Amino acid sequence: MAYKRKKGKTIVKNRKKSYEFMGIDYKSTLEKNMAMLLTASNIPFEYEPAKYEVMEAFDFPFKSYERQSNGKGEFKDRGGKKVLGIKYTPDFVGHGFIIETKGFSNESFPMRWKMFKRLLADGFDPYVLVIYKPQKISECEETVKLIKKHNDERGTKGEN
Repeated sequence: MAYKRKKGKTIVKNRKKSYEFMGIDYKSTLEKNMAMLLTASNIPFEYEPAKYEVMEAFDFPFKSYERQSNGKGEFKDRGGKKVLGIKYTPDFVGHGFIIETKGFSNESFPMRWKMFKRLLADGFDPYVLVIYKPQKISECEETVKLIKKHNDERGTKGEN
């Protein structure tokens, strides 16, 4: 989706950037660099293969006086409606690991990340799955080293 931004007296449309590597468009240079490092290290992965529902949708039967979520509109009863669930899509998933590259997080990410960790804690084996959240290229490099070390300890090559 293109966003409009004023620059001087003219309006410029910003296009959402993508960073291509091996036929896949990544959303940031950090994601692209992570993919390049995983590929160079022969660690198989999938990019954004699945969405996880970290909070189910629910019906809210109460009255709720508020503005729209963007703070605009009039102050009125917005209750008695279905509240949408919250989903989370990790960047990279491979055999025994999940990677979320996050250079700059928005205000909702920390809560979504905690909810995702809770989902994992309730349904996954901590001896089989490791999660990583590198925030800069040096941490991406360290992530690859840690994945290789973990695979060596398990006696696997990181196959899917």
